[in-house]
Amino acid sequence: MKTHEYQAKNLFSAYGIPVEKYILCHSVDEALEAYEQMGVQAAVVKSQVLTGGRGKAGGVKLAKSKDDILFHTENILNLTIKGYPVTKVIISEAIDIKSEYYLSFTLDRNSRSVILIMSAEGGTDIEEVAAKTPDKIYRFSIDPLIGLPDYLARKYAFVLFESIDLVNQMATLLQKLYRLFVEKDASLAEINPLVVTKQGELMAIDAKMVFDNNALYRQSEILSLFEPTKEEEIEAYAKERGFSYVHLEGEIGCMVNGAGLAMATMDMIKLYGGNPANFLDIGGSSNPTKVIDAMNLLLEDSEVKVVFINIFGGITRCDDVAMGLLRAFEQIDSDIPVVVRLTGTNEKEGRELLKGTRFQVAETMGEATRMAVELSQQSK
Repeated sequence: MKTHEYQAKNLFSAYGIPVEKYILCHSVDEALEAYEQMGVQAAVVKSQVLTGGRGKAGGVKLAKSKDDILFHTENILNLTIKGYPVTKVIISEAIDIKSEYYLSFTLDRNSRSVILIMSAEGGTDIEEVAAKTPDKIYRFSIDPLIGLPDYLARKYAFVLFESIDLVNQMATLLQKLYRLFVEKDASLAEINPLVVTKQGELMAIDAKMVFDNNALYRQSEILSLFEPTKEEEIEAYAKERGFSYVHLEGEIGCMVNGAGLAMATMDMIKLYGGNPANFLDIGGSSNPTKVIDAMNLLLEDSEVKVVFINIFGGITRCDDVAMGLLRAFEQIDSDIPVVVRLTGTNEKEGRELLKGTRFQVAETMGEATRMAVELSQQSK
């Protein structure tokens, strides 16, 4: 679960992590009022959307007067950044920056631990730094049985700073951020940039936090911050109905029983020159209602040009699946081509039932994939 910058900063403040003054605004009038209330000469208007790259998209602007606030807020509230319309901004106090750094805690599947990532190259995409100058990124695995005691926090702080004052500030900040990360079941806590001000103080002037969806049941405060995107709403809809769904960027909608077969199906589509529109595992059921729910989910995606139903009959019999498909499509009004591949228990009987119907039936996975890819290309 992602959060907005202002939400992450609220959590930072609650844990004693220093951030600049900021006020959340939903309109130009609120932004002007916030600017006057803050009583600063320079402020930053920052869009609040659940994606990165806001600065490059024109969603972060420096303002030095009420006219600037009005102009930038009006423009930013009319932006759409990576598909996210901007509906709110924060007016932040402009900070006199001496130097910038990158700091985050995230989960590392290889070491099965929390990993601390730091760099003196703050304010830029960490992925770009990692690709061009990997030696400028420092990584430290945090032993969950030890955590981040004083001696380790100071050890890591010395990696970026020589000044004892800054080392002490950094060590304290590291411990507070780690405690926030663990106590709130986060999967990412990121500060980019972490700045040293001209007054010699460390401050988080940007904040990003992502939380583990599986732990939200015990994090009511965090769950209350949830603003689901359209994709997240669709995935939740799928989960409620007993299947797994992940949206992709292709044109071939996939309906498959079994996660492994679903992965193989997507690989086959790519091999034959097509693009899967989704990962969809409906599990081992021939229930017509489940098929209807799955098809409605696929057809919600306007990019889907063809549906590929790939079923392996083990305990689930292929003739039962065929009957389920026939019943389901009596209630589905769509002219999108549907390719069906049935293999396994009673596969011949299943294919026989689908002959002469709206379905295009294939015997092998290769044949079915070719058919689906060709149909998707014909509809372009």
